[in-house]
Amino acid sequence: MTASAPITQDVLTFPRKLPDGPANLIGLTREQLREALLAAGTPEKQVKMRANQLWQWLYQKGVRDFEEMTNLSKDYRATLAENFVIALPEVVTRELSEDGTRKYLVRIAGGHEVEVVYIPEEGRGTLCVSSQVGCTLTCSFCHTGTQKLVRNLTAGEIIGQVMLARDDLGEWPEPGQGPEDKPRLLSNIVLMGMGEPLYNFENVRDAMKIAMDPEGICLSRRRITLSTSGVVPEIARTAQEIGCLLAVSFHATTDDVRDKLVPINKRWNIEELLEALKEYPKVSNSERITFEYVMLKGVNDSDEDARRLVSLIKGIPAKINLIPFNEWPGAPYTRSDWKRIKAFADIVHDAGYASPIRKPRGEDIMAACGQLKSATERARKSRKQIEAEAGIGNGSA
Repeated sequence: MTASAPITQDVLTFPRKLPDGPANLIGLTREQLREALLAAGTPEKQVKMRANQLWQWLYQKGVRDFEEMTNLSKDYRATLAENFVIALPEVVTRELSEDGTRKYLVRIAGGHEVEVVYIPEEGRGTLCVSSQVGCTLTCSFCHTGTQKLVRNLTAGEIIGQVMLARDDLGEWPEPGQGPEDKPRLLSNIVLMGMGEPLYNFENVRDAMKIAMDPEGICLSRRRITLSTSGVVPEIARTAQEIGCLLAVSFHATTDDVRDKLVPINKRWNIEELLEALKEYPKVSNSERITFEYVMLKGVNDSDEDARRLVSLIKGIPAKINLIPFNEWPGAPYTRSDWKRIKAFADIVHDAGYASPIRKPRGEDIMAACGQLKSATERARKSRKQIEAEAGIGNGSA
């Protein structure tokens, strides 16, 4: 398959304007915000200043009520209220794991739902954000992959996940405080939730630019990691237009196995993917690519796989994230034994690569890596159906 082949998904992205109502300001880029304010009657000489004021209220202070925007005149606040809303996705449920992980079931426009996960760690906190309702990639080890793709999320629905998590964490500054006066509980974003981010590139890009804006949420680009299953033509664009760190759902060392685990490999195989990664503009020893590798018993966890992995990534500044498989109802695989994972990690480490073994988080609330699947879209499949789609016969579980 050539790189010129179309790669976008023919799915609806819900419009920024709410049905028969005012436009939502959340998710508009700075330029789009200025254009919206001009269209609502803001004088051209004032529009840049007004956009900056609104931006800070929305993304630095977390204010949702125009009446609280006290450096705007009462008349202008009334104009804003007539023309715009400030709307986030709705939190339907919030589950708290024994290890402190929080999982939010979030409802977006159209009644669809996605899941968002906050993982607290020592000195930091990571939010796992979704980019699509469902997923088109059908990775056989991933629970989300058993849910059909419904639609892309808008930029507002993506950055809205960050904002609602900050609400829940109490991270916005109090009146009279600056953003530096509150501890940074949400310090990192990983685009590793539901969906393939590079199949919703523009909305992901716009949302992350809002997250990185120094006059708003103000996260460093190096605190944002985008995970892709291997949409090769969009990889360089990620560095150029977002500038974040990159992670790759790799999971296999031969095309035969990866075709089954990560079916996008049939379109862009391991060789094509690795060539794109070698040329990734941001690759350096300080900004390594993360190779995500889920450990599946008897499938991809042999010493030979470990040695082959090391050989494949030679020349790419990288670290290997080993992920013990997080089981879910009907899963056709089981987790590799701990000794096997450790032996695999030792081979990778001895070859000079960092090989941390990811500690499963939030398993008791189905919030761990590969377990996300929105409740309303959870059409249960039998083990045989999943195994048949994965092309693995009777499976190993």
